[in-house]
Amino acid sequence: MFFQETPAPAGPSNAEAMKSMGFDHLIHNFDPLGWIVFVVLVVMSFSSWYFIIANAIRNTLVRSRADKVIQGFWGNPSLQDAIRELEAQPKGEPFSKIALDAASAAAHHQQTSTAGAGKLAETLSRSEFIDRSLRQAVSRESLRLEGGLTLLATVGSSAPFIGLLGTVWGIYHALIKISATGNASMEAVAGPVGESLIMTAFGLFTAIPAVLAYNAFNRSNRVTYARFDEFAHDLHDFFATGSRVETK
Repeated sequence: MFFQETPAPAGPSNAEAMKSMGFDHLIHNFDPLGWIVFVVLVVMSFSSWYFIIANAIRNTLVRSRADKVIQGFWGNPSLQDAIRELEAQPKGEPFSKIALDAASAAAHHQQTSTAGAGKLAETLSRSEFIDRSLRQAVSRESLRLEGGLTLLATVGSSAPFIGLLGTVWGIYHALIKISATGNASMEAVAGPVGESLIMTAFGLFTAIPAVLAYNAFNRSNRVTYARFDEFAHDLHDFFATGSRVETK
């Protein structure tokens, strides 16, 4: 009579091996390159979320105050009172800063022209001088709105590849372990494979919010830039001619 030996069930050993695929095992088995990849992704994630929150708050405040600032300026019958209201606006409010630069340029050109120092008036007309000041103000405030967008673009484009480096390194560890032990069981490869999968997920988790936020802020900024230009054109007409050109 022949007896066939029944193989031992592999369930418990495989279940134990699967436990080594967790994040806790990953932290305790990092090598120097693994730590570098992990720390870089953590720094990139925190940096991108900082700028996401900061830009979201700033853009919301700018857009919520824009109508109040613009309508307050045009609705004020006294230019001096309007300028005082603009000066009382928060430091980061861009529309008031654009209007103040236009008012300052107009006042400076008038002062130099009436004081007998006619070189400025001869070189640049009142319209040209105010236009140059407005262009500089719009460019300055536009650049301020773009703060952090370069970092978001960098994180969105590079984080998946940094996570992929961790993935490749984890698979490499699995292959090294198999070649060293000759054992290709789940217990031998679960840890390195788990490391590679977690690093891939972490890279995507870092990149996706940055990409979505970058696109959203670009769209929001384009709308604000258009309002900058519209307001600047009206300011130019007002300070150059003394009256605002109404557009339908």
